[in-house]
Amino acid sequence: MKTDELLRVVIAALEDLKAQDILVLEAGKITSLFDYMIIASGTSTRQTKALAHHVQEKVKTAGGKVYSIEGEQAGEWLLVDLGDVVVHIMQPAIREYYDLESLWAESSAVKKKNSLR
Repeated sequence: MKTDELLRVVIAALEDLKAQDILVLEAGKITSLFDYMIIASGTSTRQTKALAHHVQEKVKTAGGKVYSIEGEQAGEWLLVDLGDVVVHIMQPAIREYYDLESLWAESSAVKKKNSLR
């Protein structure tokens, strides 16, 4: 699956279950581990877990591969590893505390989710 298609599938899956504040960061220029990072918020443990599982299902249905999901026990911050794309699904307080946007945004291009459709 091409990366642009994978990004569209992930964003659609997040929007299906009402993820908030979806942000796409292009990270391929500063790391060889992945090309894009998607950060989204869920309002509860139940929603963050549901979002991660929904992303997993949609990616697999579209023919993509899910390498792992981390953080399922606590549910405050889940990471879905899709190879070229890493998805962080966080509750708002955790997202604010770790502030991944600030850590990565200065070094990467921020893409608006609407430009990926």
